Amino acid sequence: MQDDLRDNPYGAPAAPIEAELPSERLAIENAGRWRRLFGFLIDYAASTLLSALISVPYVMYLYWQGGDAALDALETEQNLLRDYVIGLSATLLYYVTLEGFFGWTIGKLVTGTRVVNEKGGRPSWKQIVGRTLGRFIPFEPFSLLFANDNDKRGWHDSLSKTHVVRRR
Repeated sequence: MQDDLRDNPYGAPAAPIEAELPSERLAIENAGRWRRLFGFLIDYAASTLLSALISVPYVMYLYWQGGDAALDALETEQNLLRDYVIGLSATLLYYVTLEGFFGWTIGKLVTGTRVVNEKGGRPSWKQIVGRTLGRFIPFEPFSLLFANDNDKRGWHDSLSKTHVVRRR
């Protein structure tokens, strides 16, 4: 009877199942500073473009409400709160959407990098939101310049426990 089970191609596998995953950390090759800087510049341009696109419905609404006088007021009056809200919204939308769903942004796609968690897998949504909020820390882009040479991680990486690694 035992031999019949071993020869049955449709039978259950007889290999032992290990209950624990390997505890060692996967080898992660962090992306270099220059690659990350280039990706940052591309992402900055893309999020600025998104910010401009978000502004279009707002400008159309103002024109519909007040005509040319409202558009003239938009050009002459400075409203920092409005500008910050539009810019922060565009940045949140850009990074959370792209990194959350795909693990990359346009800059990361061009530079051949991707965001991973500390085990080399897909980061959680909580980590992605943390990364994005970490980008709003003043002088955060300079944190990569002063990072440990082995780590090459900015504050938004280390606070969210993520890495930017090379894909190719």
